Amino acid sequence: MERLEQIKKRYEQLQKELSNPDLMRDRISYEEKAREAGRLGKIVTLYDALVRVEERIKQAEDVLRDEADAELRELAQEELAEARGERKRLLDELAGLLGGEEKAAARVIMEIRAGTGGEEAALFAADLMRMYLKFFQKHNLKHEILDSTPTELGGFKEVIVAVEGRDAWRLLHNEAGTHRVQRVPVTESQGRIHTSAATVAVLPEPEDVELRIPDEDLRIERIKGGGPGGQSINKTSSAVRVTHLPTGMTVYCQDERSQHRNLQKAMRILRSRLYEMERRKREEEVSSRRRQMVGSGDRSEKIRTYNFPQNRVTDHRIGLTLYKLDEVMEGNLEEIVKALLEAEKEERLRRVGLGGGGEG
Repeated sequence: MERLEQIKKRYEQLQKELSNPDLMRDRISYEEKAREAGRLGKIVTLYDALVRVEERIKQAEDVLRDEADAELRELAQEELAEARGERKRLLDELAGLLGGEEKAAARVIMEIRAGTGGEEAALFAADLMRMYLKFFQKHNLKHEILDSTPTELGGFKEVIVAVEGRDAWRLLHNEAGTHRVQRVPVTESQGRIHTSAATVAVLPEPEDVELRIPDEDLRIERIKGGGPGGQSINKTSSAVRVTHLPTGMTVYCQDERSQHRNLQKAMRILRSRLYEMERRKREEEVSSRRRQMVGSGDRSEKIRTYNFPQNRVTDHRIGLTLYKLDEVMEGNLEEIVKALLEAEKEERLRRVGLGGGGEG
């Protein structure tokens, strides 16, 4: 329970800081600490309840071990069953809160890029995008295309979409990684199966108050956009390139005819990438030996294979294979998403020494 004890100490420290009148003069700092305290407070409440339940379980087990009276043993059995059920409920809730503050993100940025495989990889990136759009619709997730680079055959070198909805992060964060496809490309004349790949990144989109970027850290350039084959998208200089000078990170947007809209989209993408970079930096500082979690989003990691000839999809992180790729490509990802969330929950509980909530 060491990590949960650390969380409790941090929560108590925040409570002291928030009661300091001096802190209230700094509105932004106060709001950040209040937001963190609110998140940690939920964990601490569950942890305190878990400690009490563990004591109930211990007392019931002591009675069953030492007591000879049949009636008392029956009451202890009932108490033990009820307490174990309560422990499982508390562990499930704790697992849902221990994933970090981005866990509650209702807005995310999803970036899909063609990887190895040339035009076939671009076509696969477009197929993934269509799959996700159908999934968004099924789960009432709003979406907006922020930027895209189409190819002449209807694929995408890159497409970036903003997704919004209460379950956006929970449903999508495990999609991050390298997706591999095995099929006969439309460009293949001899019917040979090729292997290509596309990468998916899923980033929590921060609120403005969570990540402030000084104007002096930005270089904004207005340039002419270009489309497939070098064709001009528009005749005005409405494309925008934004460079974050401290990191050298660059975002280019050209989808909109309005320069203002392109700048807005570019800033949303930049803010999410910088937020993700800071989040990863914090994680590395917490532990350089942090175990790779399910859905970590390492883009060099092959997370899933889509085999079209065998109608098979395999998620390599959890060893799940389904022979209904056709249904998956229609946006029916629920079975995969649920299995990944369950595996992730068990992993988080193991990391804090809580096991899987069994009846040991």
